[in-house]
Amino acid sequence: GNFFDEFQMEGVAAEHNEIYLELVPENLSRALKTAQSAKAVKIKLTNKHCPCLRVAVELPSLSSSSRIVTHDIPVGVIPRRLWNDFREPSVPDFDVSIYLPVLKTMKSVVERMKNLSNSIVIEANLSGEMNLKIETDLVSVTTHFKDLGNPPWASEDGCQSSAQGRDLESMAEARIDIKKLQQLLAGQQVNPTKALCNIVSKRIVHFILLHEDVSLQYFIPALA
Repeated sequence: GNFFDEFQMEGVAAEHNEIYLELVPENLSRALKTAQSAKAVKIKLTNKHCPCLRVAVELPSLSSSSRIVTHDIPVGVIPRRLWNDFREPSVPDFDVSIYLPVLKTMKSVVERMKNLSNSIVIEANLSGEMNLKIETDLVSVTTHFKDLGNPPWASEDGCQSSAQGRDLESMAEARIDIKKLQQLLAGQQVNPTKALCNIVSKRIVHFILLHEDVSLQYFIPALA
């Protein structure tokens, strides 16, 4: 048998000192709901009949002894040969970066448009203007947003080199699957302090949602 209950594991190499896991988000969400008033939360990987992520929540107690609630969440361990499939994609220099309008407003617009078409065109410029467009043989609908502002990306990071010297009024656009955009907006439980969109013309739309010290990124490829 084993002499120890816990082990300190190291990666196969210094540059691979990590582990990739997959799990059902609802299970983790359910476990963390009990942690809202917790004194401390400890998460570790265990093996209980199958690999599990153990969430130990220490709750406030009126007595001197602490109350600990433990959740074991089944996880799948992703083999290292598949890690490249889960790496954050590299984004080409974008043509336009713009702050998004209020997400609830954008969500209601997209929900109405999805009944008219399977795709939506997002276009924006460096003057803080963004349009959401539906174009079919029967109908053409455009919603305009103005004065959204453009993020002040530092020029020295090379992140926006393709936007340098670009005509401020010139629109960059990408046609994307409207259902994917709707899923992004409908599933957004975080109320971000900032939300922005980077467009690589006719290639990809990159969304970044910022909330305190958390950054959520979404990549939606353009349709041919």
